[in-house]
Amino acid sequence: MALSGPLLGGARRAVLRSAEAALWGLKSIKGSCHNFCTAIFKDVTYKELKNLLNSKKIMLIDVRETWEIVKYGKIPGSVNIPLGEVGEALQMSPKDFKEKYNEVKPSKSDSLVFSCLAGVRSKKALDTAISLGFNSAQHYAGGWNEWATYEFSEKKHGN
Repeated sequence: MALSGPLLGGARRAVLRSAEAALWGLKSIKGSCHNFCTAIFKDVTYKELKNLLNSKKIMLIDVRETWEIVKYGKIPGSVNIPLGEVGEALQMSPKDFKEKYNEVKPSKSDSLVFSCLAGVRSKKALDTAISLGFNSAQHYAGGWNEWATYEFSEKKHGN
């Protein structure tokens, strides 16, 4: 059965209108999700993290459990806030944050990088931070595993 011209033309117009509406919707949210989208997809590499730490322009938050840090070690300069405490910690008063973590509480405009063992928990912490308005947050997907591999390898080779 062949479709007649007017019927096919009407279907084509309906599809095009739907596509235009979808594209308009994407364009309209682009501006509002720009920070959200770029933060979510911004993984920090080992070299980028080293440079950021040397510049002292970030707060590196290790979201592993305290016993993991005691047992395995930590990235120098990181602050330990276990994943289960991240949401609460980022909403604490500056005074309470300082008392609990012995660091100045980051503002929503500060650059934060989350790390963990291998990137899974740090991604969850990143999502939490972004949902609380910390739009300059990122995460180190390689985590302690990658950091230790690079650091111990460099020390062995005298770098």
